[in-house]
Amino acid sequence: MKRWIVIAVALLCIVTAAMGQRTTFTGTVVIYGSGFNTRTTTSPFRLVLNGRTSADEAQRLLGALQNGGQDELQRSLSHGNVGQFAIGGRVGVPVEAAVVDNAADGRIRIRAVMERWQGFGELWRGGRSVDYPFSYVELFVDPRTGNGEGTFIAAAQIRWRNNKGQNQVEIEDFGTFPGRLVGVRMNGRIPV
Repeated sequence: MKRWIVIAVALLCIVTAAMGQRTTFTGTVVIYGSGFNTRTTTSPFRLVLNGRTSADEAQRLLGALQNGGQDELQRSLSHGNVGQFAIGGRVGVPVEAAVVDNAADGRIRIRAVMERWQGFGELWRGGRSVDYPFSYVELFVDPRTGNGEGTFIAAAQIRWRNNKGQNQVEIEDFGTFPGRLVGVRMNGRIPV
């Protein structure tokens, strides 16, 4: 009997410690319509980060993008799972990579890439949207208040470009406008 109590307490401590390392961002996503559906919708969102992508891993992913394009990046991303992103009451998608750095204005910038869910009909039709296999989130959060804002791209294409001798990552939105993340609140600490 004592053994079961010790095991239960140990598991509780492990779960509590793991939850203490979690950072949750909540707010509202504003998605602008395009094409035939021009209505604007709002829904709550939740981004949970259990960790972040290391500098070495980020360089490996950039190398995959540079050498093999977004198809190679997609294959390389399938190994990472640093969190989850969910809109509304839906089941979230795993965050494959999350890079955290400081913006010029003192805020913290979080960039997260997810492989988006594509439905059977979308894949069967083989339309242009199939060429946009990622979702992308970029948040700017004030570390003192925990408040912020950001951008959400539901269907993104990621490319490596050499623009006038300067290498850069280009993220293209399938829709007309990227969505806005407003009223963002951070709970927890930024993952290290």
